[in-house]
Amino acid sequence: MKTRDLVHVALFAALMAVLGLMPPLTLPFIPVPITAQTLGVMLAGSTLGARKAGLSLLLFHVLVAAGLPLLAGGNGGLAVYPGPTGGFFVGFLPAAFVIGWLTERAWRRLSVPLAFAINVLGGIGVIYAVGIPWLAVSAKLPLAKAALGSLAFVPGDCVKAAIAASVAVTLKRAWPLIQAPRAGAEAPRPAESPGPQRG
Repeated sequence: MKTRDLVHVALFAALMAVLGLMPPLTLPFIPVPITAQTLGVMLAGSTLGARKAGLSLLLFHVLVAAGLPLLAGGNGGLAVYPGPTGGFFVGFLPAAFVIGWLTERAWRRLSVPLAFAINVLGGIGVIYAVGIPWLAVSAKLPLAKAALGSLAFVPGDCVKAAIAASVAVTLKRAWPLIQAPRAGAEAPRPAESPGPQRG
């Protein structure tokens, strides 16, 4: 990776840490707080692409696992993973990758509505797909109850998806960090048969 790419990876890992400083909002009916860090996941995928966003969230996971209190509420360490919020945290990495991958594929025609749909699919769909079953097992809740309680997060996450979509489209026009994938690698040209040789 180029030095610039490494800077982007580190910058978004730092952004995740900064968003973790914002106080979480605790709900009485589910042991998972509302935090701002899912916005960082969406922004990473929408602006860095799959590879750099995945690396950025992987770096963030390493820092948290090492014990740094970078998650909302000052949490950190390996004890975070088996807890009720562990699945949502684990879902950050695949969510950022999926958002980045889909954004790259849609780059040439990217618009705010399309970027919003991508962020909803990755930033809500993927994270919830990992987090809700994890919550049900960890908190000993029926899966349906864990899913129903998680619906309280959806409106706020949709707002975050809209913010990330707007930022992605703005950066695409002003300072794009994502390069559109090539429209298929060029097929190798068949070897040309040698023409008549001049003596």
